[in-house]
Amino acid sequence: MKVLMVDVDGVLIHGRPVDGLPLFTFLERDLGLNLGLLQREFFQTHWGEIIVGREALEPRLTQVLAKIAPHLSAATLIDYWFENDSRLDPNLLEELAALRQSGVTLFLATNQEHRRARYLMDQVGLGAHFDDILYSAALGHRKPSPDFFRLATERAGVLPGEIGFIDDMAENVEAARQFGWNAARWTAGATLGSALPFFARLA
Repeated sequence: MKVLMVDVDGVLIHGRPVDGLPLFTFLERDLGLNLGLLQREFFQTHWGEIIVGREALEPRLTQVLAKIAPHLSAATLIDYWFENDSRLDPNLLEELAALRQSGVTLFLATNQEHRRARYLMDQVGLGAHFDDILYSAALGHRKPSPDFFRLATERAGVLPGEIGFIDDMAENVEAARQFGWNAARWTAGATLGSALPFFARLA
């Protein structure tokens, strides 16, 4: 296998940097916004279009906040959100670095909107660890859509059978396998060696 595709949330990143808790654990305390309200009015209503690049994050979030939390700006919430969802797994990064040194190309393969994709690469620093990021808003399709895996394969420039993939969501792993990728489900405490033994031997 020539390429390893790596999911972000639930694999490389686990919640708040300080304690690993879910990013919005203290949202109401910190910003005065009820999480259930945000879920209903923003994520359940608009996120499906944003995550595949059909709508922009900040304008839509500004519109929603004007209704449910007029005291809060979209920029403040976005900063809070991104900063509190950036705890990296150093052990996995170390394994991935060794694999990359062996000649394997590394891609992030993730459901993200444009701004957080850039934040992950530039501010979190994943651009130093990966060759590129293949993400839903840029591809116009989200995992587990077959089109996501088709387009990601085209961008990688290899055959499906030459791609390994780790993801924490069973439906994404199954969809990747159906497309011909060598996919494994990532679980808490896993290592690259246990998930994909072939890549571990290379590293």
